Amino acid sequence: MKILWIKTDFLHPTTRGGQIRTLETLRRLHQRHEIHYLAFEDPAHPEGLKRCGEYCSRAYPVPSRVPPRRSLGFAKLVAAGWFSPLPVAVARYRSEEMRRTIADVRRREQFDSVVCDFLAPAPNLDGLEEVVLFQHNVETMIWERHRDHASNPLSRLYFGLQARRMQVYEGQVCRAAAGVVAVSEADAAALRERFGVSRVTAVPTGVDLEYFHPPAAVSAAADLVFLGSMDWMANIEGVEYFVREVLPLIRREKPDCTLAVVGRDPVPSIRELARRDPLIQVTGTVPDVRPYLWGARVSIVPLRVGGGTRLKIYESMAARVPVVSTSVGAEGLEVHPPEDIRIADGAESFAEACLALLQDGRERARLGQAGWELVSRRFSWEQAARCFEQALLAARVKAP
Repeated sequence: MKILWIKTDFLHPTTRGGQIRTLETLRRLHQRHEIHYLAFEDPAHPEGLKRCGEYCSRAYPVPSRVPPRRSLGFAKLVAAGWFSPLPVAVARYRSEEMRRTIADVRRREQFDSVVCDFLAPAPNLDGLEEVVLFQHNVETMIWERHRDHASNPLSRLYFGLQARRMQVYEGQVCRAAAGVVAVSEADAAALRERFGVSRVTAVPTGVDLEYFHPPAAVSAAADLVFLGSMDWMANIEGVEYFVREVLPLIRREKPDCTLAVVGRDPVPSIRELARRDPLIQVTGTVPDVRPYLWGARVSIVPLRVGGGTRLKIYESMAARVPVVSTSVGAEGLEVHPPEDIRIADGAESFAEACLALLQDGRERARLGQAGWELVSRRFSWEQAARCFEQALLAARVKAP
């Protein structure tokens, strides 16, 4: 097939779960298909365009006008979000230049499939009837969970407003698309129920077992590790919740418990955690997350907000590190607690699960091995790419 893939960014540096999923899928599709890739070019990260030959045959960079977070332009966009019918998370990526580029490329080239990767590029497409929407999350659910966990009435009001607007917009796009790809059966069911969409295919998440295989000798990094982009609201909320409500309970039994928060662009409130507590390390962007993962005793996923699937869980399992997660954190994953993961909701139960593993090396090893056996048996990127391939072919048949 000849495929046009539209996304808001190029895939290097690869620092977010959505980038990892797209990159690993495209690398395998590119072995069998002609991939044309269209995205915003970020001058701050020139390697994005330089390395795109790893996953595409031809690239179409569009100059970026996306306002960065914590900028005046983004603040203005958030303020406009009180009045605009378009959700802020989508309006941020609306671009007349991208719209013209997409239209021009589609006129000049004959594509067998067009993929809109995430909901964000959708406003720049003139018509979705021949487009497959790749939904890494059910976006409306994320905004609803932000509303439910907001710390003050004004934030709760704003998140609620964005959730309602996202519900309308996400439903319109899903129903208009030729097909929708979800990243779990749970997300696929939610899309059908919420938006009345029948053309939904669930594609499994993969993991690179060889890449995450631990070396014979590792250096200790921290008792607990959290992996994730620290400029994403769901991760910020989860880490702040853990440090505020769970970690003090752990330290009643283990006063020297250490935590490493590993992920790009931590916001000031996350950096402040390390400034106030010498046993908390906030790394910021690192060239390789694996040493922090290998050097941890337990991987934590204390998320209360979010959607999609958590690559960090399968990556931890591939590294043979036991995982403690909330139900939301492991939502959509094929896991079998307590056999291959610990699931704990509520501060006390999460702290108890962490302590039980920190204090029992034999159980840590057993749980780490069980997690590795799960992902090695079921979740390869090649399998995920083959499923994606079938979803594109099915959408071609069903498209009007």
